[in-house]
Amino acid sequence: MKHLLNKISLCLAALILSSCFSDKDDYENLPSSIALENRLIELYGSKTDLIQPLETDYLAIPSDLNNPITEAKVELGKLLYHETMIARNASHDDGMNTYSCASCHHVDAGFQSGIKQGIGDGGIGFGLKGEGRTKNTNYPETDLDVQPIRSPTTLNVAFQQVMLWNGQFGAIGPNQGTEAQWTTGTPMENNNLGFEGVEIQAIAGLDVHRLVINEDDIINSSYKALFDIAFPDVSVNNRYSKLNAGLAIAAYERILLPNQSPFQRWLRGEENAMAEDEIAGAKLFFDKAQCYTCHSGPALNDNKFHALGMNDLEGAEVLTVIDERTKKGRGGFTGNADEDYQFKTPQLYNLKDVQFFGHGGSFNSIKSVVEYKNEAVAENYSVPQNKISPQFMPLGLTDVEVELVTLFLEKSLYDDNLQRYVPDNLPSGNCFPNADVMSSADLGCN
Repeated sequence: MKHLLNKISLCLAALILSSCFSDKDDYENLPSSIALENRLIELYGSKTDLIQPLETDYLAIPSDLNNPITEAKVELGKLLYHETMIARNASHDDGMNTYSCASCHHVDAGFQSGIKQGIGDGGIGFGLKGEGRTKNTNYPETDLDVQPIRSPTTLNVAFQQVMLWNGQFGAIGPNQGTEAQWTTGTPMENNNLGFEGVEIQAIAGLDVHRLVINEDDIINSSYKALFDIAFPDVSVNNRYSKLNAGLAIAAYERILLPNQSPFQRWLRGEENAMAEDEIAGAKLFFDKAQCYTCHSGPALNDNKFHALGMNDLEGAEVLTVIDERTKKGRGGFTGNADEDYQFKTPQLYNLKDVQFFGHGGSFNSIKSVVEYKNEAVAENYSVPQNKISPQFMPLGLTDVEVELVTLFLEKSLYDDNLQRYVPDNLPSGNCFPNADVMSSADLGCN
């Protein structure tokens, strides 16, 4: 009897152990797609928190309460964003009517610049993806409208409260308490208008980048009817203005959503939108690689500022002196030394159409950025070690894991149909995004 009981006990123990091992095996061998979804639920409560709205769902797209998105505003803004007719304040006659907002933020480079340092007025040429834009030799360097930092993309700006790498544009959120920096006579003065960052940058950018909204020109062009439809509640005396042009451009920029990318399609339930190795890269992104600690939300950015010790624009090809205020990033704007060398977390969609990454364009591939964050050795010796973010630490990724994260960033976050956001032509009939002779030839435009 005792022998029988022992035998039964051994059988029960084996059954329990077998059951436990089976459960563990089932857990480890969950389909990778389900494992990724479970991880997103663990982090965010639901994978839907990462889904971007459709570009036509204006009520779902984050907007400024003082500038609600409408179809008429979007259509007007799309045209003004690309319009070279308003390039009316060029430093030299041969620059007149040759550049636009899209000179530095165009679709062929994922709404970034195709070169390390974007050039508006004073630039010529385009190339294939904007990489062929160069300095007009008739322009002294002091007359160029050139970016002192790598041009950020206008994709996913709807998910940003403040704009630019240092976040200087915007009257809400992180910029509450920075009013002392909104100095009269500077672009930051526009923050006093009270709008969010997208709107303030669009309004300020018209002056900064030598674009002119002339009421007489508008009234005598096809744009008059577009302004009338977009701003029917604004008096005619105030309707054809720089302010309204900026608000229309901002409305257009807010709908620039790469929501047809494989990751977005997967989030919406298209199970085969991402391949197995892309899913493996996503699992690393949201777990071991720790990317999600800064890159979260629908745009995979956290609206915060971090010091990662990346280099500023430098080298013989730099077209302008990079001042200390720019080098200090957020601290250069706020005047708070604790924020020196911090730069805003960028969104991560449609990166592979450019060859420069980081605020200073010091990396030439997405993989090199992943490797930099994996190794966590600051490249900019001008940044004191005590300023480096505590989140910048070695990740311990293997070479294979680096490749998988890179694949997820390059392929899964790439919307290959951004041309849907670009007009077929402009009311002026001008070439765009540039209309100088060399660009026109590159673009096959008359």
